[in-house]
Amino acid sequence: MNKYKIVLEYDGSNYVGWQKQENGKSIQESIEIAIQKLIGEKTIVHGAGRTDSGVHAKEQVAHFEINKIFETDKIRDGLNQYLRSETIAVLKAEKVNEDFHARFSAKLRYYQYRVINRRPHLTLENNRAWCVHKKLDIKKILKESTYFEGKHDFESFRSIDCQSAKSVKTINFFLVNLQDDNITFNVCAKSFLHSQVRIMVGTLIDIGKGIIKRPLLEIIESKKRSFAGTTAPAHGLYLKKIDY
Repeated sequence: MNKYKIVLEYDGSNYVGWQKQENGKSIQESIEIAIQKLIGEKTIVHGAGRTDSGVHAKEQVAHFEINKIFETDKIRDGLNQYLRSETIAVLKAEKVNEDFHARFSAKLRYYQYRVINRRPHLTLENNRAWCVHKKLDIKKILKESTYFEGKHDFESFRSIDCQSAKSVKTINFFLVNLQDDNITFNVCAKSFLHSQVRIMVGTLIDIGKGIIKRPLLEIIESKKRSFAGTTAPAHGLYLKKIDY
């Protein structure tokens, strides 16, 4: 068998998420269909991150195995030909050894969350960022966000659907960048709990609104989901890149 790694960009607005599901079209299924049309073989595509419905990707990584040997440029261009009706693009393809696994070989995952803090609703950026209309206390958000970094039990910051056996994770960095009314949250870790980034961002926004009065460290130490804030909408989240 021949194993190929592909790097993908996609707008997740019209998909049920990465993983194949019975209730709608997924990123994974769309790519598998394109591979079958191009190569004439059925295969399973394994992704580095199982992004939820509505979440976007700038550099998602996936791999698949086929019997045939293909030039990597032909894989990239051929798959893109069959994906033109989708909001998915293959940025590059490369042949990898049999030990590579898009998910389990990943060393670090980088996510980005975009918030636009303004009164008017979004037009050009609709479904590309979360528009928060109430003026935020940016200084408080910046101060509290630093407590996310390091090794913590993030029980307060995972969804009810999370299937992870352990809730302890190490956040390599959690950075907040400001430019005019744009607030960008950049976070890096080896792995995350289900909806962790969205709940972390939602909690900081609720702190910035004054809805949450508790310090972030107290919320972390409580291990109570009810102490944390809202789950930020999926359409503001981007899987930025994966390190191997």
